[in-house]
Amino acid sequence: MYGLGDLETAVMGVLWDSAEPAKVRDVLDRLRTPKQLAYTTVMTVLDNLHRKGWVRRELDGKAYRYEPEISREAAAARALREVLESSGNPEGVLLHFARSASDEESELLRKGLRAKGRRR
Repeated sequence: MYGLGDLETAVMGVLWDSAEPAKVRDVLDRLRTPKQLAYTTVMTVLDNLHRKGWVRRELDGKAYRYEPEISREAAAARALREVLESSGNPEGVLLHFARSASDEESELLRKGLRAKGRRR
């Protein structure tokens, strides 16, 4: 995910796939990484994600339970927005993307734009 490191992205994936808020141990047990991670490493990553506004946490006994602050889709849209803003030519990027979009993606874009027009 744009703006996050590999481990932060993996931790967010676990939280997005979780049906309920998760403790550090839950996240550690569900993470699929090439190397074994320490509990404190995952705890630090979750604390950093909380500080950055990606997750919220609530104290449950002596441990926090973490859940995403935003959905996976909203995070992807935020990443796309950051890419567009940093490109130096957002119009060119959007036009290039539109030309490369599949028929299904084009229809989804049209649907989203129609819905945006109705909200105004």
